[in-house]
Amino acid sequence: MLKVLWWTGDGLCLLAKRLERGRFVWPQADSGSVALTPAQLSMLLEGIDWRRPERTWRPTSAL
Repeated sequence: MLKVLWWTGDGLCLLAKRLERGRFVWPQADSGSVALTPAQLSMLLEGIDWRRPERTWRPTSAL
């Protein structure tokens, strides 16, 4: 599960996401915190390895 807090200028927003399959590829936290670019955050939330952009799992079909 991934939880993200971000400041919108007038308050905080919370996003919680759990992947059905695959995994989140988290960057190394050398200084105790992690700073992500918008592109890295987008790929992280989609379950894409941002170091090698390809999905860790792709749905086969929607029922």
